[in-house]
Amino acid sequence: MLLTVLGCSGSIPGPGAAASGYLLEADGFTLVLEFGNGVLSRFQEERPLFSMDALVLSHLHPDHCIDVSSLYVARKYHPTPPSGPLPVYAPAEAASRFAAAYAPDTAERESLDLTDVFTFHELGSTVHIGPFIVDSAVVAHPCEAYGFRISCGGVSLAYTGDSGPCAALDELADGVDVLLSEASWTHAPDRQPDLHLSGREAGELAARAGAGRLLITHVPPWTSRDEVLKEARFAFDGPCELVVQGGRYEVGETSK
Repeated sequence: MLLTVLGCSGSIPGPGAAASGYLLEADGFTLVLEFGNGVLSRFQEERPLFSMDALVLSHLHPDHCIDVSSLYVARKYHPTPPSGPLPVYAPAEAASRFAAAYAPDTAERESLDLTDVFTFHELGSTVHIGPFIVDSAVVAHPCEAYGFRISCGGVSLAYTGDSGPCAALDELADGVDVLLSEASWTHAPDRQPDLHLSGREAGELAARAGAGRLLITHVPPWTSRDEVLKEARFAFDGPCELVVQGGRYEVGETSK
C-alpha cells in the first residue's frame, strides 16, 4: 500500500499548502481519502484528473471536503467526462451538503441531483473498496465524523480524521503498521475537549496501540510543527515524523 500526501495543512490551507487530502494505492486501485481546499489541484499534479476509483471523507468540514464541488464540475462538464459516477463514502448528509455548497440559490439546490456524477454510501460499517477493507468508527468531533482503519494485503493504516482522544481511535489503531494521526496543537489543560489531538496525545495513541510507525498530519499554519513533533516523539518511541505535501510513504511489513 502506498500513501501519497496531497495536502496536510490543518483547518485551513497554508501558504502553498493544500488542506487534508491523501492518496492510497494498491493493486492498481486509487483511493482518495479527504478532499479539502486545494486537493483537486494537487491530485492533478500527481495523477490524471479522472484516475481516482473511489473517494472517502471522514467528515464535512470544508478543510476535508470542499473541493468536491470543483470535482463535480470537472466530472459533469469536462468535454470527455468519465464513463460512470464516482463512489463517495461519507457522512449521511454529504449529498445535500454538497448540493448546497455548489448551488447559487435555493431553487437550484432543490432541483440539483448529484447522482449522475457521484454515488453516495454512508459510513459506519466495514466496506470493501477495491482491494481495500475499510473499517470506520465515529470519533470525538463536533459533527458526524469518522476515523478509519484501512487494510490491504495483510498490512494496515489507521487514520484519525479530526478527533479528540476516544476509545474508537484506540480500537482502530490497535496493532496497525502505520498510524496517520492529526495533531492540531501542542498539549495544554485548556484545550477544547472532543475536537483535536495534541502532539502528545497522538504519540500516546500510537504507544497504546503498538503502532509500527506514527505519521503526524493536520498541523495548522499557526501551530509549531517542531513542537508538535517533539511532543509526539516524547510519548512514542517508535518511528515518528511529520508528513509533508507530496511525500510518499510505504505501508508494509517494514513499517514495524
